[in-house]
Amino acid sequence: MEEKYVSVVIPARNEQRTIVNVLRMVSNHNNVNQIIVVDNNSTDNTSELAKKAGADVVFCANQGKGYAMEAGLNKVKNEIVTFIDADIDNYSEDVIEILIQPLLRDEADFVKSMFERTGGRVTELVAKPLLDITYPEIYKFSQPLSGMIAGKTEFFKKIKFEKDYGVDIGIVLDMIDLNARISEVSIGKIKNSSRSWRGLDKMSSEVMSAIIKRAKKKEN
Repeated sequence: MEEKYVSVVIPARNEQRTIVNVLRMVSNHNNVNQIIVVDNNSTDNTSELAKKAGADVVFCANQGKGYAMEAGLNKVKNEIVTFIDADIDNYSEDVIEILIQPLLRDEADFVKSMFERTGGRVTELVAKPLLDITYPEIYKFSQPLSGMIAGKTEFFKKIKFEKDYGVDIGIVLDMIDLNARISEVSIGKIKNSSRSWRGLDKMSSEVMSAIIKRAKKKEN
């Protein structure tokens, strides 16, 4: 079977504490031959550290995770792309392998991660209840807001990314609309920084907006 190579896109803003360990983990995978760190207006040493670690650094002046993901996607050269968060400091060593296996076996077009973690307040209190109302027929994802995803590049290029915290759930719902084959895989236990209640309020609003926008489109 012909070996397939994978591009990894890592949106990052002020992640100098974790970016080196994330890049070390990613670079250990034989299938990965392109690593793109998208610097989304960092004011620390994220870019410098990423360059020293061997990543291609792309600058994205427009603030927002969706903008950063699109900027990275535009530089992808492979048929398979993985997006991972830059603020996780305990990824398992085989997380990329877990995410891409359904794609390498041609069992899926899009792969979402599920994981063990404390918290997940927006997921449990906002995303899941709203999805139960607006999309009762869809597969019940454990972590619909997970930022660790992979898929065929051609599918991502058909999507109009939300520019804010609504980007992750927007991708899931758009993949469903594209009739993509979707898998959800477990990547173990992760730990990232918790947001303040003020930050969660903003995130909740943007997640709700992304879901409601697509629910209205589905009804028309």
